[in-house]
Amino acid sequence: MKVPLLDLAAQAKSVEADVKKAVLAVLDSQRYVLGPEVEALEGEIAAYCGAKYGVAVRNGSDALVMSLMALGIGPGDEVIVPTFTFFATAGSVARVGAKPVMVDVLPDTFNIDPDATAAAVTARTKAIIPVHLYGQCADMDRLMAIASRHGLAVIEDAAQAIGAKRHDRGVASYGTLATLSFYPTKNLSAVGEGGMILTNDGELAARLRCFRNHGQTGTYEHAWIGGNFRLDGIQGAALRVKLRKLPDWNEGRRKNAERYDAGLKDTDVVTPVAEACSYHVYHQYTIRSPRRDALREHLKAAEIDTGVYYPLPLHLQPCFAYLGYQQGAMPVAERLSTEVLSLPIYPEMSREQQDHVIETIRSFSRAS
Repeated sequence: MKVPLLDLAAQAKSVEADVKKAVLAVLDSQRYVLGPEVEALEGEIAAYCGAKYGVAVRNGSDALVMSLMALGIGPGDEVIVPTFTFFATAGSVARVGAKPVMVDVLPDTFNIDPDATAAAVTARTKAIIPVHLYGQCADMDRLMAIASRHGLAVIEDAAQAIGAKRHDRGVASYGTLATLSFYPTKNLSAVGEGGMILTNDGELAARLRCFRNHGQTGTYEHAWIGGNFRLDGIQGAALRVKLRKLPDWNEGRRKNAERYDAGLKDTDVVTPVAEACSYHVYHQYTIRSPRRDALREHLKAAEIDTGVYYPLPLHLQPCFAYLGYQQGAMPVAERLSTEVLSLPIYPEMSREQQDHVIETIRSFSRAS
């Protein structure tokens, strides 16, 4: 039985008519860039996440870059980031000329280690970028306390975690700023690229709106050097339709995670840890196995797709060799990179497909 890692077509069918209607309305209006659909989306997502303001942008990576620019972070500054995450988190820091200072992650949730974060603060540190990895909120109470103690900004990278909560408080409502991605594989996906920055600071929101339009404050008057980071109206319209479905889609992922948890007991894989205070939205359901590569081949032979997020921690990436990190510097992330394996978790997954995944993993464990 074929089980893809993600089935975009299945989800598209469930909203196809409404998305087409919304997109055609944008085409009829000819408001292709920003416009009323984007403005409405900004308010709706901000409300959904528990923030006051939303600023829609082209993608999640641009959201990170813009956030750093708006905070005035650049050459000579340091920004603390986890080493076990997608490249854009650290890459965006380097793109504005600042130094990404990488720290290890926790062995259970895989999120940034608050103790390692506190130890990495220097006189040059200007911000912390915690990542809510795989759909689970990082320990924001401890991280915000560290930031407050040292006068640091916090940019939440919530690209994988829209709808997640910690102690009933939504991700993207803690930090100075928070960034979202609407890449097609995300829990809330555009029909192309899309992203957003959330904040409770009205002045920062106004500055960000200028930055996304080349820093313009008036017609051909530029207070800052910004860029073209604007979101298309078509994406705004499609995302508004899909946002109405997001709570159900996230619940579908959570139910699938519960079935995996039950079905994979008494096997030689380690299932994800969801903290008791956490509402995990399972952008990825990531298991651990000391025989990850063999298990992945076993699943592939059974026509089950999997993903490895991430095979090489950021501190060991060739492009960051100039930072001077060596093998062994961050042992938790380095071990995780050899053990993690993400299973199909999309809400449209059938019970038969999931049973096939579970039984295939169990057969691997029995054979070992």
